[in-house]
Amino acid sequence: MALRACGFIIFRRLTGCVPPPDNIEYLLLQTSYGEHHWTPPKGHVDPGEDDLTTALRETEEEAGLKAEHLGIIDNFVWNLNYEVRGKPKQVLYWLAELKDPGTSVTLSDEHQDYRWAGLEEACSLAQYQSLQDTLRAAHGHLQIQKDKK
Repeated sequence: MALRACGFIIFRRLTGCVPPPDNIEYLLLQTSYGEHHWTPPKGHVDPGEDDLTTALRETEEEAGLKAEHLGIIDNFVWNLNYEVRGKPKQVLYWLAELKDPGTSVTLSDEHQDYRWAGLEEACSLAQYQSLQDTLRAAHGHLQIQKDKK
């Protein structure tokens, strides 16, 4: 059975002189363990906990962002499957907008740094192709939503 984790791809829209779609930045957290990789907030599902509750809990624990800080984007859940130390792992990511772009991020001990980054920088930080694909899918979803309006 695969390990299961859930989290959020969190973005903010910059206001002012930066035109869309370059006004979107994604939140990545740098782990304080292992290879110090960059990832959106996520964590393991606790027994009896549903996936979305896990994503909200982990985001608050790891980044200090509560449910009321986030606007969850409809019709986007990305399923990532990969192996960690030879064991299968599944991660579900929802997409959420930080309602107030100035809201502070407060890191847990699990992370040593965070960064708001445009799509290309976020993909460069992410390193893993599967996470890069996830970020690009999220960005594409936002573009489709914008075009529908």
